[in-house]
Amino acid sequence: MTMNQLRGRFAPTPSGELHLGNLYVALLSWLQVRQGGGQFILRMEDIDRPRSRNELVGPMMDDLHWLGLDWDEGPDQGGENGPYYQSKRLHLYEEALHNLQQQQLLYHCYCSRAELQAVASAPHGVASEGQAYPGTCKKLTAAERAAKAAKKTPSLRFAVDKGPTAEKMDVEMEKLLRRGGDFVVQRADGIISYQLAVVVDDALMGITDVLRGQDLYDSTPRQLLLYAALGYTAPRFVHVPLLYGPDGRRLAKRHRDLSLAAIRANGCRPENIVGLLAALSGLIERPEPLTAAELIPEFRLEKLTTEPILLDTHLLQLLN
Repeated sequence: MTMNQLRGRFAPTPSGELHLGNLYVALLSWLQVRQGGGQFILRMEDIDRPRSRNELVGPMMDDLHWLGLDWDEGPDQGGENGPYYQSKRLHLYEEALHNLQQQQLLYHCYCSRAELQAVASAPHGVASEGQAYPGTCKKLTAAERAAKAAKKTPSLRFAVDKGPTAEKMDVEMEKLLRRGGDFVVQRADGIISYQLAVVVDDALMGITDVLRGQDLYDSTPRQLLLYAALGYTAPRFVHVPLLYGPDGRRLAKRHRDLSLAAIRANGCRPENIVGLLAALSGLIERPEPLTAAELIPEFRLEKLTTEPILLDTHLLQLLN
């Protein structure tokens, strides 16, 4: 890695086919990096093995290539910062956990999701992870902790109030952090949380710029806290609006007809998709066929829309 070189990434979870929402983020992230003369990294976030399907990795990469995107490091070609599968980086997450434990920033939590949902007084916390954690297990006596440990394997939570001061944390993020409460960094089944894994990966891969969906904005304060606690430099974050299907719901695996595989099967050209996504993002005024490479000179962060995007029937007809 070259010092101060812009490095961005796209890190999908191979649990379903790529849809237009995924591709919107991938395209904008790729454009940001290529416009800045940087390096683009592809990483598979497959740490949750029960949800991940290895057979989807190849088709995902094929879809991205078909759209005109390339990468400098990734699962298919390797690189000096690999492996590029989270499932092969577990030792790095364990080292980070040990670091946090040595700083006494973690504690055992025996609460189940059902138990937390049953706490009627618990306020809504971080949208991506449910209601706020009320600190139940943080207050346990040694005897209570021992009794619970005899019956159940705990998760590990990060004690927010013990964490260091994090750079790039504005007032709104500080409020989000406090509202969500202490957060899980390792589940009871041993799986490392997204929050910790993504911080370790982005830091060790030298990622300088993260462009991702608005749904992950509320995760940012927790990640900034982890960057600070682990002694890493946090990247610059940009959060872009989400895409919604004709049913008004956020694009997801349930929108199978909006997966790239389905759109390709209908004979759509990649230039039509790129042109539509570019217009929806605000980079160009109206949809027109464009290659991803042709769009590079048009990319400016200040051009990007800040409003949620509805893919209505009229817009989807432009893909035919």
